[in-house]
Amino acid sequence: MTKVAAIVNESQSKPPAPQLLERAEYIEQAHLYGLLGERIVEQVPIQELLEQVQFELSASTQLPMAVSFLLTELKHSGIMAPAMKRLPHYFVPFQTYVISEAERDSGKFDMRIALKILQAEARFRADSASREGMFFFQFEALCRNRLRYDAGLKAIASDPTYDPIWVNFILELRMQIGFVDFADYLFMHSDDYRQRLIAAGEPIEGKGPFIFGRHEGRIAFSGRQRDPLFLFAALQRHLGYPQVPRPAVIDRTIELVPQLQRRVDRLETRLQLLEQENRTGIDITKFYGKDKPILPD
Repeated sequence: MTKVAAIVNESQSKPPAPQLLERAEYIEQAHLYGLLGERIVEQVPIQELLEQVQFELSASTQLPMAVSFLLTELKHSGIMAPAMKRLPHYFVPFQTYVISEAERDSGKFDMRIALKILQAEARFRADSASREGMFFFQFEALCRNRLRYDAGLKAIASDPTYDPIWVNFILELRMQIGFVDFADYLFMHSDDYRQRLIAAGEPIEGKGPFIFGRHEGRIAFSGRQRDPLFLFAALQRHLGYPQVPRPAVIDRTIELVPQLQRRVDRLETRLQLLEQENRTGIDITKFYGKDKPILPD
């Protein structure tokens, strides 16, 4: 075998690299995730949902073919993430990771929240998302839903949105997460920190990269030693990326009234038995069923 043939075979054996899609593809993806999220509350299996919605998608995009492939894999394995992983040129690794976390048997990540996250992300991509906004949205999704940072940041770094400088930054964050405060780490990679170093006469070689703007650096500096959720809220307001979906708080007060009513009914029954016992004694025969038991002699 010649060297040229070996290179061709090797390139064909490698999966295609993730790439950015046209705006129409992300619009249809957001529509798909929205349909699945609306109908999954009816306790319908995801396989049946895909069979229902595959004909509602625009045939001018590649999404119907991708859904057909997902449906075929679902019939064999019962899960969707491995099939998405085999389509890296269409589904970015972060999308695959979110679905895989929702399909984990040992996890507590709800599929409904996962679909809302993917819907919001697809809409953001369709609106020409900035790198800063996309990174904060994806990273906040990991934090708020307590997903695994190691695998999650690795998936984020594989996103075609980011250039090599951003990829190195995300992979470095993957190694430093848990050891440094995120606000400090963000501030040290901002233009505000770079300007402070220059004003203080200190060298900037070997520091950075300064990939965030001066305003993001100021927000990070003001958010040091505080709850990271306040930092994310401020960044979301100023950068304009979508709010990260989060689990809805369940209102338990609705169940309190029926429970209290049942307890009051039981207390009334006990009081009636005590009053009857004090007056004439309790007649247990009224508690017998239709077939009264025959007591032995």
